[in-house]
Amino acid sequence: MKKSLILPLLLLCALLFCSCNKSKVINKINLPISDSTSFHNPILYSGADPWVFSKDGWYYFTSTTGNLTLRRTRIITDLTNAEKKVIWSPPTTGMWSNSIWAPEIHFLEGKWYVYFAADNGDNANLRMYAVENSSVDPFQGEWIMKGQLKPATDRWAIDGSVFEDNGKLFFIWSGMAGKEENIAQNIYIAQMDNPWTIKGDRVLISTPEFDWESKGASATEPKVNEGPALLKGKDKLFITFSASGCWTDDYCLGMLTAEAGSDLLNPASWVKSKEPVLQKSVTDKVYAPGHNGFFKSPDGSEDWIIFHANDNSGDGCGGDRKPHIQKIIWRTDGTPDFGKPVSNLTHVKKPAGE
Repeated sequence: MKKSLILPLLLLCALLFCSCNKSKVINKINLPISDSTSFHNPILYSGADPWVFSKDGWYYFTSTTGNLTLRRTRIITDLTNAEKKVIWSPPTTGMWSNSIWAPEIHFLEGKWYVYFAADNGDNANLRMYAVENSSVDPFQGEWIMKGQLKPATDRWAIDGSVFEDNGKLFFIWSGMAGKEENIAQNIYIAQMDNPWTIKGDRVLISTPEFDWESKGASATEPKVNEGPALLKGKDKLFITFSASGCWTDDYCLGMLTAEAGSDLLNPASWVKSKEPVLQKSVTDKVYAPGHNGFFKSPDGSEDWIIFHANDNSGDGCGGDRKPHIQKIIWRTDGTPDFGKPVSNLTHVKKPAGE
């Protein structure tokens, strides 16, 4: 997604595109045609910043829609037919009334939480927020605003995610170092007191430094690290993140690696990949793959990645971004291999247990 002074305009354009031209988007691609063993990407006609969380046999899906829209299905490759509900809409005014970006749903300490970015119409005020639902069923009950996730250094923030390690909760997100915009988006981590409260201050663990993290940067557009997501291996922890501007075809995934049991609040614990771990495939016509999440196959034997991508060069940050899923291959050294984005024409074997 684009994070700059024109971000509110882009959001409006994207929402108008999705609401007014949905038939055009649907007709533009061949929606996934599944048989008993395979499916095709993308798994939905539109869905920027996709996230999947699984619980009790259900897959819960969120993406950027302008509100908090939840889908659920027992068959992730059949996401187009998933039950869908708007579970929360922003107020007309206030600090979380605009720019509802990249929601993520999680189940923590017996309750449901959705984390998302929002502002009051001024992009300089973009921050992370959480809503809570104590119902067993996230499609039922009431979603209550818990407020801003606020570190001691309170700055521009987006793309928050939560994970647990060794009995501790951690929050990771993309933010800026100072109050100036359009310089660089970094990845930060902080420990949490509870699912809606950050403990202490943020810790910087990644800033754009390589050429592949800086595509599209200019005097008016930032270098970008955003969309962090955690993947656990046998003896390592991995944080993938999106790099470069989503307005370019070169939007891609990088990765940070830490040893299990290390101090996750120590920047030295995290080692960045020197090359992208997932990037565009011109041959297969998959552009700007990024903003990902992870989930298990229904039988729990496989790890899968979900990310959005464009079908055409130059599609940028709008409503053309669609969710793709692919199986992760684990190398003998314990690191994940995401491969390359597969063509929309490729038959992909369904997740084990579907």
